[in-house]
Amino acid sequence: MDILTKKVKGTEDILPSESYKWQFVEELMREEAQKNGFKEIRTPVFEHTVLFNRSVGETTDVVQKEMYTFDTKGGESITLRPEGTAGAARAYLEHAVYNEGLPVKVYYQLTCYRYEKAQAGRQREFHQFGMETYGAADAGADAEMICAANNIFERLGLENIRLEINSIGCKTCRKDYTNALKEYFGEHKASLCETCLSRLDRNPMRILDCKNESCKKIARNAPVVLDYICSDCSEHFDKVKTFLNAADVEFEVNPTIVRGLDYYTKTVFEFVTDSIGAQGTVCGGGRYDGLIEELGGQPTPALGFAMGIERLMMVMKAENIELPEEDTCDIYIAALGEDAMIRAFGLVQDLRNSSITAETDIMGRGLRAQMKYANKIKAKYSAVIGDDDLKNNSVKIKNMTTGETVDAPLDDFVEVFSDIILNNAVGALNDLIGTDADMSFSDFLNRIN
Repeated sequence: MDILTKKVKGTEDILPSESYKWQFVEELMREEAQKNGFKEIRTPVFEHTVLFNRSVGETTDVVQKEMYTFDTKGGESITLRPEGTAGAARAYLEHAVYNEGLPVKVYYQLTCYRYEKAQAGRQREFHQFGMETYGAADAGADAEMICAANNIFERLGLENIRLEINSIGCKTCRKDYTNALKEYFGEHKASLCETCLSRLDRNPMRILDCKNESCKKIARNAPVVLDYICSDCSEHFDKVKTFLNAADVEFEVNPTIVRGLDYYTKTVFEFVTDSIGAQGTVCGGGRYDGLIEELGGQPTPALGFAMGIERLMMVMKAENIELPEEDTCDIYIAALGEDAMIRAFGLVQDLRNSSITAETDIMGRGLRAQMKYANKIKAKYSAVIGDDDLKNNSVKIKNMTTGETVDAPLDDFVEVFSDIILNNAVGALNDLIGTDADMSFSDFLNRIN
């Protein structure tokens, strides 16, 4: 079949057969954020280009190579968001959200856009989940953020994933480190790529994040940032580690982590896996205490993380993580004849209004085709309404797995089927819990989760 067009390179369709998995993961993330006191923020998909130039950094790959930027008919330079933090920070300032009390804690689920080589785990349109805190300078805020991300991975059952942390210092102590990097990389100019040569004077830390093999080889012996951080930054980093130890969160100190965006300061961290090859960073974040001031606000401590959903789904698949099966139709009501179709349609609406997933024919199919469709959508129960059923005001509800039937008056159909659903739920819960009379409340919660 020749279709008009296909999806744009670097984009993916999430089909109904897969979307329920995304919904499960996204809801789990939302629950974790809300447990930690975070509220959702939704920002526009595009912003004025200057926002990303100032926040993300003009020397980053994102700004130099990857942004989707265009001029509007009014002559404004607009960019599709390449990440979520800049828009959230802009909204925090523009709407004076700080007046609602500090800390301000927000989370987001959004699409981002970067023009880069499309490959597994790296798309030009991709999905991010992120959490951000504004106004908290204490190391406990760093640890809280890391613990929230860690809890998401633990709840999903991921095992082959590790936390790596580092401190890249503040603006004050980073000056000495920047000078050391300039001196070191200046001795290797002949081997640096053109992009890194342009970064040498303006932001040599970006060279540490270069993907060019020659630059990566040189960077292995570069000065280590932890040797240059000031006493305040060192003390802050030590406290972060103390809090993580108190929460029993395992971590490794990786002094090579700098993150790819310019707004980071002090604590930076990544959750890394070997399950999906080279694209192993599943989540990254850290502190960016200078960002709000850079955007025109008062000096405000801030921090956060973002994780790519596509890459996370790849890791889950690689680790054979089993997700709950898709919730299917509770009951399919088939109908024979015009009057039966009208009655079936009314019953389905009543069932749906009672939060029961119900379906009936909207294709004009015969009974055999209707029941074939009921099997295809994996309906748990079925009922067939014909002329005799209408006369007798009664219909049989059939369990599609066991074949057992229950008689139900049409006038009380919703109530009878609701009781069936409730009894099944109670039975399933009893089977799940068992007969352990001494079970603690925490064990009970673990069982049902």
